[in-house]
Amino acid sequence: MSRAYANGVRALGPVDLVVPRGRFLAVMGRSGSGKSTLLQCAAGLDRPTDGTVRIAGTDPAGLKEAALTRLRRERIGFVFQAHNLVPSLTVAENVALPMLLAGGQVPDAPVRQALAVVGLAGRAESTPGQLSGGQQQRVAVARALVTAPEIVFADEPTGALDPLTAADVLALLRDAVDGAGRTVVMVTHDPAAAAWADSVLFLAGGRIADTLDAPDARTVLGVMRGLRDLERERDLDRERDLERERDLEREREAVA
Repeated sequence: MSRAYANGVRALGPVDLVVPRGRFLAVMGRSGSGKSTLLQCAAGLDRPTDGTVRIAGTDPAGLKEAALTRLRRERIGFVFQAHNLVPSLTVAENVALPMLLAGGQVPDAPVRQALAVVGLAGRAESTPGQLSGGQQQRVAVARALVTAPEIVFADEPTGALDPLTAADVLALLRDAVDGAGRTVVMVTHDPAAAAWADSVLFLAGGRIADTLDAPDARTVLGVMRGLRDLERERDLDRERDLERERDLEREREAVA
């Protein structure tokens, strides 16, 4: 798939990617590499300009708005760096929000179970303002898992957390894969976070630049450094080409 914008800038692609069920994939790359665009297109939050996205066999682009909303609510979980909790709701109500938006009666059992999984069973009646940043992110994870989605998309879920709290959140995502068979796709800039995944996809210039299975933080960092150096060389080459074009233009003007 590819994603280009009205000004002609290609943010992503072409990218050909399959994420097997029950796998944890980390997506990495420098700023502007297309990480967030890939996640948004894969999650049905944005539509690719070319190509197709399928979530468990369903193409979001072929759905009407109501069906697309239902797909996101029932089969996809989202975790973002900003917790996106509603301050006026309790922790339990925030976790239940996907089911509340669907209408009808909200059963207590899934909410209690989701809060127990993230270690917040005793904070159901608290409000987000009474929780730490790490606890708020755990509420966001519980909300993502409460509907038992097939896939969870996480965009920099540990970006604002200290290393110890980040490890707690990553352990929850890892357990969602190992213990419940969920699929997790996580965008991150942190090699330590990527090391929790089964594999890492590296993007550069909107394209897949490399992949790594069974990652560890040191190896991930090495690949990122290599991509940085490669991009610097490409930038220098482009600058040299532009300078040669300017020189040729000046020569033509001098002759004229």
